[in-house]
Amino acid sequence: MDGSIIKEKFRGYVSLTKPRIMVLLLVTAMTGLFLGEQGVPSLTLVIVVLIGGAFASGGASSLNHYLDRDIDSKMNRTKNRPIPSKQISPVEALLFGVVLNALGFLVFIYWANLLSAILAITGTLFYIFVYTMLLKRNTPQNIVFGGAAGAIPPLVGYAAVTGMVSISAIYLFLIIFFWTPPHFWSLALMIKDDYERAGIPMLPVVKGVDHTKRSIFAYTVLLVGLTLMFVWMEGMGWLYFITSLVLGSMFVYYAWALLRRGTERATKRMYLYSLAYLFLLFAGIMLDAIV
Repeated sequence: MDGSIIKEKFRGYVSLTKPRIMVLLLVTAMTGLFLGEQGVPSLTLVIVVLIGGAFASGGASSLNHYLDRDIDSKMNRTKNRPIPSKQISPVEALLFGVVLNALGFLVFIYWANLLSAILAITGTLFYIFVYTMLLKRNTPQNIVFGGAAGAIPPLVGYAAVTGMVSISAIYLFLIIFFWTPPHFWSLALMIKDDYERAGIPMLPVVKGVDHTKRSIFAYTVLLVGLTLMFVWMEGMGWLYFITSLVLGSMFVYYAWALLRRGTERATKRMYLYSLAYLFLLFAGIMLDAIV
């Protein structure tokens, strides 16, 4: 096989795993690991969670590519993905996703514990069968309930080190659960026409732009309130309190700016800040656990 073809295939398989989403999911899994350890976990366990989590995340994303191949070809944002662009065949994507998920399950069950393995595979199954196949194409609340899949990685990390799931881990789950709607609805506002063309009932398409902006603001306020409650209910330290207060205040500001102005610039700033917010907030939780 020609070298350029091999490189093209390799890039296609890497793209199937959605690397940028994977990085964010691995950060949240690491946060669960550090919180469960209440300090710095062993290097072995860090490697296990990173590798197992990468397999599980990449496998789920690959299966999502396979199932969404029909709508991906209709959207400008996704038409160059590996399957629509013919880099990877649907069967190759399906097999790749199954193999990665199997490897992720084996990594967790062999080097961590059964609970973390079950949680990892549960995240994939929920993402594929509940969100991708059931909710995404049938309800404007798809992101609200489907966000539970992306909220599972911190549970996996916490379970990997403790063998259980506590209130602290559930708080991490809830933070991501309430973060998901304002994050994805901001994106949906930016590519509303794409979703409409593909027949996906995202909130801006079904309920309109103004309703979506109000919903983004409401969920952002709920999220920030939840993160501050985490301080008192779970005994987090001063570092987390300052981090959550500053980051949360900025998040509410961006959501308010979107609600009041509703410009393309305000929408993009809200979307980009939501990414930075989750990364920095979870980094603050990890640092707080170490301190």
